[in-house]
Formats: sequence, structure tokens, C-alpha cells
Amino acid sequence: MLFSIYSELQYHGGKPEEQLYEEVLEQIVHADRLGYDCYTIIEHYFFPRFSIQANPWLMFGKASERTRDIHFRTLGHPVPYINSALLASQISQFELMVPGRYEFGVVRGHGWLPPKAGVAPEDTREMYEEGLQVLIAALENERFSFDGEHYKVEDSHIVPRPPAGRKFRIFLGGTSDRTYELAGERGWAVAVPPLLPLAALQQQLDLYRETCAAHGNEPDIVWIHAVYLDEDRETAKREAERWMRGFLVGNASPLLAGGELAAPERMEAAGFGFYLSGIMEKLSEMPYEEMIDGDVVWVGTPEDIVERIEAVRDACPGLTEVSITVNAGGAEHWKAIKAQELFAAEVMPRFKRGAEQSTAQAGAVASG
Repeated sequence: MLFSIYSELQYHGGKPEEQLYEEVLEQIVHADRLGYDCYTIIEHYFFPRFSIQANPWLMFGKASERTRDIHFRTLGHPVPYINSALLASQISQFELMVPGRYEFGVVRGHGWLPPKAGVAPEDTREMYEEGLQVLIAALENERFSFDGEHYKVEDSHIVPRPPAGRKFRIFLGGTSDRTYELAGERGWAVAVPPLLPLAALQQQLDLYRETCAAHGNEPDIVWIHAVYLDEDRETAKREAERWMRGFLVGNASPLLAGGELAAPERMEAAGFGFYLSGIMEKLSEMPYEEMIDGDVVWVGTPEDIVERIEAVRDACPGLTEVSITVNAGGAEHWKAIKAQELFAAEVMPRFKRGAEQSTAQAGAVASG
């Protein structure tokens, strides 16, 4: 199993923004030293308590010079707000400068983005679907054309090009059936959004696994969860409470602000009805103990966290990676460092040992 770290770069004040950027860079370097496989950040705009990470390339470019092995992942690039042919060129350049270490997701983006970016909500689905086709065509072909409603490309090409044969690990995420079908058809990974229990996406994950099987692809499922741990359970709960509450509030902050969405009828027409449901607002008010007991966040001892991961692994065939969030909701830098270190020291080895033991047992059976 792979282990990574996921960060939204939520900004809840209390320190200069540039301090948060530098802290996250230090956390990436620390994660590389501890043996994490990947560090993931989002690309997001306009709402600071959700994220102040508008330029993943800058963050990862600086981090690449301070690290050696860790991979970098954007989860994800919001395609309706970026020219996909230009995005393909940026991905290719980063690949050449940091060989083999970049992975990326492609998303439609949250329903609160269109009014702030000057994009019609009703257009975002088609812009996403067309943009995704253009992006993949640009990365996979020397020359490409596309004739759509929003993209009309005639005999184009990108420079620089990725190395011949380079196959990127690409991620999709969301709740629509088509997202999971597309990922299964193309052999792409899917990322389960934080704060959602397995039951919320069980149907879509089953569809993904079925589609993978039908197209000869292996499922690649990444589980994202906010995590905090200490050798003493009550200490973990006490130290995590403020930032876990802040994490949920930060995720709902564009909705809690009020007046930030397009008109309800336009949101519904665009397929953004989820943002009108009140689910995120209610989640932000959830009592802390209920967050923990309801598996919304993982807080406890290393053994508690191991048990949570084992439960997900056993219930989710195709799980390849667990990605932990440790710095959201205004969390202090030292808490993020502590959580990364304790998780790497006492949780990750449990699963790596299990894999090694299974391999050794299989070898013994074969030789016997």
C-alpha cells in the first residue's frame, strides 16, 4: 500500500500567508525524509479558508529542489478554468524538469467557482469534458485536432513534449457515475474525497471496479482522510479538536459565507444541486465526538488508526493508497510535523510488513 499526504492549504488567519506556504514546504521535505510516496495539493481560487493554493507549479518547483524521492500530485487541475492545451504543455515541462515525479488529477471544480471566475455554471460540464479530451490528446499525440463547442483546435501540438512512452498516473474524483466509468475505461485512478464515508460512494466504486475489469485495467483507489494521532488517545483528541473542527468549517466556508453561489435554478441546471442541499453546512456543525465515531475523521492512537485503515482496506477492493491530511483547519505546524512522523513510524510499517510477510509466505508455498 502507498501512503501520501493531502493538503488543501486552508488559511484560517493568525499568521502571514507566506508563513503557511513555507510551513507546507517544510512539511513536504519532512514527508520525503520519512518515506511518504507522494505529497498532494489542490488547485483552488477565491476562498482562503478552503485554500490559498492557486499555483501548484510554484510550490512543487520549490519543493523539488529540497527533496529527492517524493512524488508531487495536483488533485486536481480545474479544467473549465484553464486552457487544456496550455495545461498539457505545463505538465510536460514539469515532467522534463522533475522526471517521473509528477501525477495529476483533472476536475470540473466546485460549484462556487463559476461566478467568481466569470464562467457560466451551465457551461462547466461541457467545458470540462471537452477540455479533458484536448488535454489527453495533446499529451498523447505529436499532432492533435479537436472540434467542439468550446475548443476548436486544428492541427496543433505542444512544446515541450513529455518523454516518449511516459504514462502519467491520472486521477478523477467526484460523485457522478460517468466519472467512475471514464476512469475505469482509461485505467485512471480515483480519489475518494475527504469527509465521505465508504457507503456514500459504494455504488460508484463498484461501478469503477466493474468497468476496470471490462477494459482489462486494475483499480487504483486512493482514500483521503484527516488524521491525527498520539500514543495517548485523549491527548490526540485534545490536540486535534480545534483543527478538525476548522477543517470541516473550511470545507463549507464558501457556503457558510452566503451569497457566493449562482442563482439556485442555474446551479440545478448545471448539476450543482449538491451545493444547495445543506449537507456541507450541517457537516461543519457536527459534534467532535460524532466526527470521530462516524469515521468522518481519524483521531486516536496509532493502533486506532491502523484499525481504521484495515477496515477500509477490507471493505474496498482495489485500494492502493491512503492519503492523510494533517495540516488543515489552521493546524499548528508542529502538530502537522508530529502527525507525519508518528504515522510514518508506527502506522506505515504495519502495512509494509504485512505485504512483505504475504510475499514471503507465497514464496514458501511455491518452493514447497
